Amino acid sequence: MTRIGLISDTHNYLDPAVFKHFETCDEIWHAGDFGTKAIADELQAFKPLKGVFGNIDGRDIRSVYPEILVWSCEEVTVYMKHIAGYPGRYAPGVKQDLVNNQAKLFISGHSHILKVIYDDDINCLHMNPGAAGNQGWHQVRTLIRFAIDGKIIKDCEVIELGRRGSQL
Repeated sequence: MTRIGLISDTHNYLDPAVFKHFETCDEIWHAGDFGTKAIADELQAFKPLKGVFGNIDGRDIRSVYPEILVWSCEEVTVYMKHIAGYPGRYAPGVKQDLVNNQAKLFISGHSHILKVIYDDDINCLHMNPGAAGNQGWHQVRTLIRFAIDGKIIKDCEVIELGRRGSQL
């Protein structure tokens, strides 16, 4: 079993509570808009990190993290892209990419809206952890923690870090 801490849209702010909430995780996945490489480096020093660049990320992040990342975690094919939409409102080409890659878990960021939605049409679970940073229009900073055990995605927990601009 692999325990994952899912984060996005830090926008160059990493709440110290992230480390407490992700201490039992095996990996951290960042769905883009790190802000600076220092954020990625801090997460990478704590746990193995997978991530994609977002629209605000500069060359320092884009030289390390791709726009799209597809990999297997346990027996689940994961597809991650920052600006990708969600079931019923996919960005152009994303749904076909999910089908072509036989993805069972689709991770995106960008919207600052936490969503966990299953797409029955393509048998794929979508997760967007919302935004963990202080920039944006979201009111509450959020993360997701979950596990993958073989083919099963389970134990999904939404974590609220507090209102934008605050710390717990």
